This record gives sequence, C-alpha cells and structure tokens, in this order.
Amino acid sequence: MQKYSNTIEVSHLLLKGALRDAKIVVDATCGNGNDTLFLAVNAPKAQIYAFDIQQEAIENTKRKTIDYKNRIEYICDSHSNVKKYITADKKIDAAMFNLGYLPKANHSLTTDNTTTLAAVSIVLDQLQTNGVISILAYPGHMAGNEEYMSLLKYTQKLDKHIYTVGWYQLHNHQNAPALCWIEKQG
Repeated sequence: MQKYSNTIEVSHLLLKGALRDAKIVVDATCGNGNDTLFLAVNAPKAQIYAFDIQQEAIENTKRKTIDYKNRIEYICDSHSNVKKYITADKKIDAAMFNLGYLPKANHSLTTDNTTTLAAVSIVLDQLQTNGVISILAYPGHMAGNEEYMSLLKYTQKLDKHIYTVGWYQLHNHQNAPALCWIEKQG
C-alpha cells in the first residue's frame, strides 16, 4: 500500500488545515470510526456529527472515539437526513464522506447514489465560506462506480464562482479509490 499517495492520506492531509478552527464537522459515513477519530483529534474545538445507517458502525465508532465522546454526536441515520441534526442556521466547516461498504461487514450493504448526492447537496448548502468537503469514492464495485460517476457529473456542474472542485486518483491503478475535494470560496 502507498504510504503517502493513497486517497485517505491525501484527504487527511488536506483536511488538517481546515479542521484547526472548525466548530461544526460532519463525518457522513463513520464506519469503523477511523475518520471520526481523525476528525476529533484534528478539530479540537469542533462538535462532530458522526452518521451511519448501521448500528454496528455507530458502536465501532463509539469504541474507537471514547476519549472524545463529549464532542461527538453519534447518529444512526442516513447522511441525507443531516438537516434533522444540524439546523440550517448552523454552518458546517468541514465534512467527510468515505463511501462504499463497512469493512469486515456485509459488502452488499453500501452507500447509495441517491442519498449520497442528497447529503452532499445539503452539506454544500450549509457549508461555511472557506469550508471543505472530502469525498472518497470507490469505483471498484458496482454501487461504488455508480456513485463515483454521479459525483463526477454533479460536481462538474457546481458554480465555479462559489466552489472549487478537484479530483485525485491514482492513475496507474485500475479502479483505484477517488478523492473529491470541494472548497467553498471566500
């Protein structure tokens, strides 16, 4: 495995600067808690909202982030329901989506193209100026490829006067995970 060039490492590298003064952070797919822990460590002033539709993922995340539990709201619900938990008057400083399926669990249960696009749209609407969104997509499986293609089309149409969108993917690795980075311009 790559030490510095894999998409998760690149995502974390980009997020670190944005997290330093963040007040509201979303982990839209908390999974086994690795990203939630990263967010908690690197966003010391933030309230973190950790979403997942699987109770197993919520429990895994709670165990991994026990030292930060006072700053994390664990939410067993779809990330497309983010407005239920973060009202429109609150601005999101950073959000992270790590799509696909829960590692070491049922691989047929994956994030969904429709709910992912809905969640990204909601987060974009509530994103603070200079706020960022990191999205890791996995085109190596059928549902992941559908999400990836939809995200490519969706992000290409975002207003360039409001959002800057970049994509990073290992060019010489077939079906490599892809990182989408969105920054709301100030």
